[in-house]
Amino acid sequence: MGEFLLEVRGLKKYFPLKKGLLRRTVATLRAVDGVDLAIQAGETVGLVGESGCGKTTLGRTILRTHRPTTGEILFRKNDGSVADLAKLEGDSLRAIRPQIQMIFQDPQSSLNPRMTVLDIVSEPLVANRLAHGAERVARVKQVMEKVGLEIKHLRRYPHAFSGGQRQRIGIARALITNPSLIVADEAVSALDVSIRAQVLNLLQDLQQDFSLTYLFISHDLSVIQHISDRVVVMYVGKVVEVAPTDDLFAQPLHPYTEALLLSIPKPDPRNRIAEIFLSGETPSPVTPPTGCYFHPRCKYATEQCAVAVPPLQTLGTGRQVACHFARTLNLRGVASG
Repeated sequence: MGEFLLEVRGLKKYFPLKKGLLRRTVATLRAVDGVDLAIQAGETVGLVGESGCGKTTLGRTILRTHRPTTGEILFRKNDGSVADLAKLEGDSLRAIRPQIQMIFQDPQSSLNPRMTVLDIVSEPLVANRLAHGAERVARVKQVMEKVGLEIKHLRRYPHAFSGGQRQRIGIARALITNPSLIVADEAVSALDVSIRAQVLNLLQDLQQDFSLTYLFISHDLSVIQHISDRVVVMYVGKVVEVAPTDDLFAQPLHPYTEALLLSIPKPDPRNRIAEIFLSGETPSPVTPPTGCYFHPRCKYATEQCAVAVPPLQTLGTGRQVACHFARTLNLRGVASG
């Protein structure tokens, strides 16, 4: 198993679709469909894909806010032992929760408007019985300073803060239990562009100070490029490519990754790359295509793609890709930065 912090093996999360008075299951939505993923301690892994591809569901299933349908979620605890989160229940699962925390997308709806900042940030301490009284307040003050918030605002309510400040409160809440893994779900997508860079730089500083590991979920490739060490690309519940960030942006191996990269807006109209316009719509996870899920929209597809499911194969230097023709296609990337 190596020195991973988190390793996901064959993870699936299916949601039954019910209909009628008797609520009978008439179909199954394959939100996460057999994902393999490994994250080393101290690195930032970016998870990217179109809306509806299963990114958030994967993150919440790893956190066990969703119960996985099948698969393993192997997590290395603080004592060095390995636990399969997919099998844990009750007190055993509750004991590990302080070690894995989440930063939510919307900093307004994720904060209780009836609680003060002190109560919001310290809630994980109270729920997990980690600190109380003066110790609770002291730990909140310490983490508030780390995220750039003033101690005098502890008694204020969320509505008194800007969007960027509210997200800092959410980050402080995630840090308060001293976790080793943080799942950041679109942590900067709801913020103004001028604030995004500040929050991203803050997350990178906190990673050094607290020895954090990030699973950073985003649809914004520029954000992924800025913060990630490696990138995982998802399409309709499956992982289609994994690569170090620089390698993936310079030379994608999967046609879907190529299409995502070439859709990034170019700030200089004189230096545009011809965009690839994908035909058709993203397939439904209820009735996905046969073979490669991407083949109906892929200009490189052949009859083999419509029949055979491409395995996630390793091509060296930490690169993985699920494409029958990854070794022969010459796909276009984008310039660094």
